[in-house]
Formats: sequence, C-alpha cells, structure tokens
Amino acid sequence: MNAKHIQVQAVNKIFKTADKEVVALRDINLDIPEGQFVCLLGPSGCGKSTLLNAVAGFALPSSGAITVNGATVTGPGPDRGMVFQEYALFPWMTVEQNIGFGLEIKGTDKAAIRRKVDALLAMLGLTDFRARFPKDLSGGMRQRVAIARVLALDSPTMLMDEPFGALDALTRRNLQDELLRIWSELKKTIIFVTHSIEEAIYLADRIVVMTYRPGTVKRDILVDLPRLRDPSSAAFNALKRELGQLVMEEQQRHHNDELKMAAVD
Repeated sequence: MNAKHIQVQAVNKIFKTADKEVVALRDINLDIPEGQFVCLLGPSGCGKSTLLNAVAGFALPSSGAITVNGATVTGPGPDRGMVFQEYALFPWMTVEQNIGFGLEIKGTDKAAIRRKVDALLAMLGLTDFRARFPKDLSGGMRQRVAIARVLALDSPTMLMDEPFGALDALTRRNLQDELLRIWSELKKTIIFVTHSIEEAIYLADRIVVMTYRPGTVKRDILVDLPRLRDPSSAAFNALKRELGQLVMEEQQRHHNDELKMAAVD
C-alpha cells in the first residue's frame, strides 16, 4: 500500500469577484493512503465540494499542491473518476452506451467494451435495464449507471460528491451497501462528500470534519467500528453525538457571523 496515495499540502482556494474575495479553503493538509474510504463532513459552505473538485482537477488550488502517487494534479485525469449528485448521464444514450462511453473515447475495441460493460451491468444489478434510457430509470438506478460508468475506466480513485443526497432513505441505504461491496471487492480509494453524519459513520474508514468558511480541517477521525456497521449500536451513536457536536459548532459559528454582518448593514 502506498502510504501517501493522495497528498493535499497547504492548499488554499480563493474565489475572486469584482468587489470581493472569498476564502473557500485555508491551509488544508491531508494524506490519504491507497484503498482508504474517506468522508468529508461539514455544514453547507464549508468547502467540501471545493476540496473534492481540487483533487479532481476541476478547480485547482490558489496555492499549495495536490499530488496523486507523487504526480502533481494539474487537471482532470483518468486516475480519478468523479460521481456527481446529478447523475450526469447522456439522456440520448442507453444504459449500456452510457457505461461504455468512456471506453469508446479511449479507443478500446468493441469486444473488450462489451465484456467490461456486461460485467458492470451484472455487478450493479443493471443487466435487465441495459437498453433503457435514463428517463426510464429511477434516481437510484441512474446513480448505479453513473457509478458503473466511472468503474468502467478502472480509475484507482473514486471522487463522490453527495451521490446519494437526492435519494429516499431506503434507496440510499441500498446504494451505500452496494458501494461498500464494490469498494471491498475492487480496493478503490474513495473520497466521499456528505452532510449526513450517519452516512459518514456507516461508510468511512476516516471522517474529515471541516469548518465553516474558510474551510479548514477541524477534526480528522479514524472510525474504529466493525463492518457492517449497526446504526443502532451504542458505539455508532456515541460517535454520532461527537460528530454532531462538531458540526453544530460550525453551524452556530456561521449563524453568529451572519448576525454580525446583518448588524453592520
């Protein structure tokens, strides 16, 4: 195992507009080993997605550096697959075509694409839906297709931006279990953004709690609970209370800042 598969070193991100600067991330430092499942947790506006997009190469840091296996991230790359909350499927393509699209772009031969797509359809329970279009699928099924499309490219790292946030509770838990099974089988490194404390505990080896803007690392917690995790257990709920307190502190800080700004105006 590469002890430092992903390194985030002194990363800052500033967004500039015509009249002001917004510091979204300040001095983020993380070392993520190969194969680890990491959740980024915190209130809205804490920079979770900004950090994920920086690792993906979509929005590079204003200063600092991000490296993957020693190579500096300068843009998107095939070693990092991204799964979005919005599914981002091509509506004019079938399930099979959506999953195989990236392989076609790479120039993979048709027989190899067929074998890979068949295997992923089976893995994610999509075989009977291969000829369907996204409009004919439920939200959970669309997200399965989006995950399969990333898996088709064999990226060692999966970056997931609240992928289950728009789903109902039962579908969400089913997909969480599917994701854990895939992660266990394929040994991917996963960075997963969520605002759900329970989801973070259920999924992660490690939870990075971020502060409200500017986003920094408030706590970095290893989750020492056996899998599959029982949300009704005493240990699960003790950690849930601890994390809840940390997130609530940041929400309160945000609220206080808004009150101060309102008073000035």
